[in-house]
Amino acid sequence: MMSSPLKTLTWSLLLGLGLATAGLPARADAPATSKAVANDSNVLRTSLDNGMRVVIVRETLSPMVTTQITYLAGGYQTPEGLPGTAHALEHMMFRDSKGMTGAQLNEMTGKMGADNNAFTTNDATQFYFVAPSNYLDLLLRIESTRMNGALLTQQDWERERGAIEQEVSRDISEPEFLAFQKAERILYAGTGYADDPLGTRPSFDKTTAADLQKFYQDWYTPNNALLVIVGDVDPQQTLAKVQQLFGKLPARKPPEHVPVKLQPVKSETIASTTPRGTGAVQFMYRMPGMMDKDNAAAQVLLDVLTNARSSLSALAVQGKVLNANAQLQPFSYGGIGVIEVAFPKGGDAKKAQADLDGVIDDLLKNGVPADLVEASKRSEIAQAEFNKNSAVTLASAWSQAIAWMGLNSPEEAEEQIRQVTVDDVNRVARQYLKSSERVTVVLTPDENGKRPPDSGGFGGSESFNRDERLDGPLPEWAADKLSKLEMPHWTLAPVDMKLDNGIRLIVQPSNISKTITVVGHIDNNPKLQEPAGKDGVARLLDSLFDYGSTTLDRDAFHKALDDISATENGGTDFGVAALSNQFDRAVQLLADNELHPALPKEGFDVQQETLARALAGEMQSPQYKMMKALRAGLLPAGDPDLRLPTPESINALTPQDVKNYHAKTYRPDLTTIVVVGDVTPEQAKATVQRYFGQWKAEGAKPDVISKPAPVNPTGYVVINNPYASQDQVLMGQMLELNMHNPDRYALQLGNNVLGGNGFASRLMADIRVKHGYAYGAGSGIHFDRSRSIFFVQYGSDPDKVSPVDALVRQNLIDMQTKPIKQEELENARQYEIRSIPVGVSSINSISRSLLDWAWHGEPLDQPMVAAKHYLTLTPAQVQAAFKKYLKPENLMQVVQGPPPLKH
Repeated sequence: MMSSPLKTLTWSLLLGLGLATAGLPARADAPATSKAVANDSNVLRTSLDNGMRVVIVRETLSPMVTTQITYLAGGYQTPEGLPGTAHALEHMMFRDSKGMTGAQLNEMTGKMGADNNAFTTNDATQFYFVAPSNYLDLLLRIESTRMNGALLTQQDWERERGAIEQEVSRDISEPEFLAFQKAERILYAGTGYADDPLGTRPSFDKTTAADLQKFYQDWYTPNNALLVIVGDVDPQQTLAKVQQLFGKLPARKPPEHVPVKLQPVKSETIASTTPRGTGAVQFMYRMPGMMDKDNAAAQVLLDVLTNARSSLSALAVQGKVLNANAQLQPFSYGGIGVIEVAFPKGGDAKKAQADLDGVIDDLLKNGVPADLVEASKRSEIAQAEFNKNSAVTLASAWSQAIAWMGLNSPEEAEEQIRQVTVDDVNRVARQYLKSSERVTVVLTPDENGKRPPDSGGFGGSESFNRDERLDGPLPEWAADKLSKLEMPHWTLAPVDMKLDNGIRLIVQPSNISKTITVVGHIDNNPKLQEPAGKDGVARLLDSLFDYGSTTLDRDAFHKALDDISATENGGTDFGVAALSNQFDRAVQLLADNELHPALPKEGFDVQQETLARALAGEMQSPQYKMMKALRAGLLPAGDPDLRLPTPESINALTPQDVKNYHAKTYRPDLTTIVVVGDVTPEQAKATVQRYFGQWKAEGAKPDVISKPAPVNPTGYVVINNPYASQDQVLMGQMLELNMHNPDRYALQLGNNVLGGNGFASRLMADIRVKHGYAYGAGSGIHFDRSRSIFFVQYGSDPDKVSPVDALVRQNLIDMQTKPIKQEELENARQYEIRSIPVGVSSINSISRSLLDWAWHGEPLDQPMVAAKHYLTLTPAQVQAAFKKYLKPENLMQVVQGPPPLKH
């Protein structure tokens, strides 16, 4: 559950969108009847008699489904003085409802192999599930139960308040977040957008269960909700289920929407320091809302600014700033545009601001380049096709169009983009990017900071006299459905080939969209392959692929990509995504960049200085020190993995060093390429062979696998962060096994029980649900070819670190000394096996998974191989694995933030 600034409406899993309701101005062309409307056999739109809007889309890439239910109630609708009410209610919706406890909800989520979460924005709150499609009935039952039956007791609020206040502690520890909040208050003073929906500790201290119940009754009603369902479902059958579960829920008229009355904005500067290694100058502007007629032109304007060939991007290419970016925080009736540049620690913030001013002034005076407007429009339109590559992004596209934009379909949003002209973009730029009406934020790196206000610890109870069981009986409507575990249907059938020069080519055809995604990996290990004294040469080389190829300079290369609306990246991890009718040209550009990078001297000079200056500040940041301390505690002295670049090692590099590293490291016989999309294996092989086939390897293959590392000794390090009100804690241990050891499956299953399955795991139940010590706590295991690491992470107030540590260690000891319950084993087994379809439910996840399995030497149906192990494992085998490999007394712990009160 989350709420943070600068979220765009393209989050891969977290896009929440509202629905225009009776309390909002209705569009004349909005569907107003309950009659189902089907654009084609795969899309169904309707409104139920109680006013709830429903969109159902059949998408058969994977046997999974996503549900997104959005209530038009966010930060804008919260009562005066209680800005976090919508966010608090979002949390409470995971607690008890009539006929379903919070513990049962968590257990059902795990048993289904599902992923669920929620988040609150300025205009709406969304709850989403991603799960195997055969559990759609359960997802709909859960959401209908929460819509009309949330209990919202004072006792539950007292339990949840600790977790939500820990979330506030985490976010307000970021000076960037606090600066954004201040800018929001200035730009939208006197409106519901002035306060961020996150809320504050003082506001939560004043909030009562009665406040939450009133907000729930006012806004959580069917006629104020939008339900979007996308996945491997039958639209008509699904609609019948929706009508059965939601159709009889009573409608209530929500409060009237308070119109946004904007006040004049006077230019203002917010100056702050930051613990980050680099500083930033940010120009923040009020922008048109997503329901505004100028929304499409504003989006194209931001796209133009972020184009690789823009004058804004040129600031970084020329070395005037470290990097440059533009992004949008969208609201329904407004938004905040952020145009920013970064400067190094010790750098000149005034010069960076002057350079950024120069870009904006020139744009307002001379207008935007017409070719970049057309490129941006093509890119936006192409993105509509790429949205079909995932049920989640497709659902988000429908939700965005209907809810925040007030349209009928994503096609209407696409048509708005088509209608944008250069004159529209220039008019919007001149109307909104006025220096006299902007807020300027200057964040200067400095080790000396001040903790934010209202960051005192949560003083809640440590015992709730309640059994938060994760293995209790389920509701009758779920118990039978989840009782029988079957192996999922494996939908992938990749064709595995080897080219003459050693490239491994894997092709997975899919007709879900008219796009093709290509990803590749060159097996490498800079820690072993960088010559002595050349630390950082791999990182410097990565930065130079942006400069094009020996046949196309930087501008020509990026124009060629713009011409076909493709996205590309070079390096040891490389790839390109394009519309299928541009596949040949896309692979040609990828190969040209990958095999023949330009590596120009002027680009080398700029990136060398940029990297050296960025590193100098980065090395002083708390986050860098934290990861360095953890690595030093896990690995023996002198281990190659302890090598780190420094400004000195970067400045000592020459262009020839970079060319030599490329020639030695980039080899076809260490390369795997995966192609997924609208293509046949024969077409893919011919195209890849055409452009990568002449690539040859010289000499013997290098050793790229690190030697196994022993179990580390215990350690404890505190990295002071004077800006933070909350401690970020990492605990880790090297494991004496690799990914090819079958014991990994017992450890993985046990970790699911311990801390790897969200609310359905012991650590989350113990640390968050029962005690409210932390917003989140979890554990994980990273298995690799020679080294594996177990880790635990959480964030809490300083006075909670010691009790959380005690709970973590006790839970680890329990895993070693007592067999897990059979019910817990079944929960973990069900999650791991049933979540398999979710893990390969998008073109991106399919391509990345196939690539990862391939170059790690695993079978291309690795999840099914793992599932066979999970089916036979016993509690005793899980206990034995934890006893053999886990050493609680050897945990290396790093704490970043205020020094804990006790250790």
